[in-house]
Amino acid sequence: MDLAQEKGASNWLTTLPIDKNGFTLHKGAFRDAITLRYSWLPSNLSSTCTYGKPFTVEHALSCSLSGFPSIRHNEIRDLTANLMTEVCHNVSIEPHLQPITGETFPAMTANTKDDARSDIAADGFWSGRLERTFFDVRVFNPYAPSNHTPTLSSCYRKHENIKKREYDLRIREIERASFTPIVLSSTGGMGSIATTTYKRLASLLADKWGTSYSQTMGWLRCRLSFSLLRSSIQCIRGARSNQGHAIHLPPSIELTISESMIPLV
Repeated sequence: MDLAQEKGASNWLTTLPIDKNGFTLHKGAFRDAITLRYSWLPSNLSSTCTYGKPFTVEHALSCSLSGFPSIRHNEIRDLTANLMTEVCHNVSIEPHLQPITGETFPAMTANTKDDARSDIAADGFWSGRLERTFFDVRVFNPYAPSNHTPTLSSCYRKHENIKKREYDLRIREIERASFTPIVLSSTGGMGSIATTTYKRLASLLADKWGTSYSQTMGWLRCRLSFSLLRSSIQCIRGARSNQGHAIHLPPSIELTISESMIPLV
């Protein structure tokens, strides 16, 4: 019940289902949403995954086959970046970080790759118009054994600290910018830093749109809630296949057609 009681986790349930606002679910998705909310097992699930592993909710929300967790992450990244373009300058998605030229970092898990990227970068989010901030999004599966911590808050802090060790010092020392980790759970909750970030975003949007802060923050939480919920349902119900994975083609298509006497159309 801790997951269902998180702030933001119930927005999809308490919002009127108005289709033109994008706040609707078909009846099957609604049933799945209820079962996820109360940690019940959805009906008519396959017993095993394509990989042969038991197909549980915990496995479904983490299974990388067909890339559903990546889609979930990208939905939050793109929604956040698109809203930032309303109130910030020079917003970019997956900006490359400058390569390292001899710098060293104490954290063993620091990202030192030459092709390293963050999820979002924007100017003027926290303060001055020229101050650049890099953001990196993580949406974690709270049902995974690695996330079974004594409290949800400690789980959010764990993931925030992982992101900080990976990016913070490199961005501060080389990019001369600030770094903000945005950590959410797949059930709709968010960590303290993400909460502060979205409150700031709602405040900026409210000033621009001429709406109240409470209205804007409520709408933003609802958009995030539906995005995470639909992505979770996709993880459970989406077909596992090789789509999006490399297909091993024969060395010569022409030779294969000739040898196999494949008719031309």
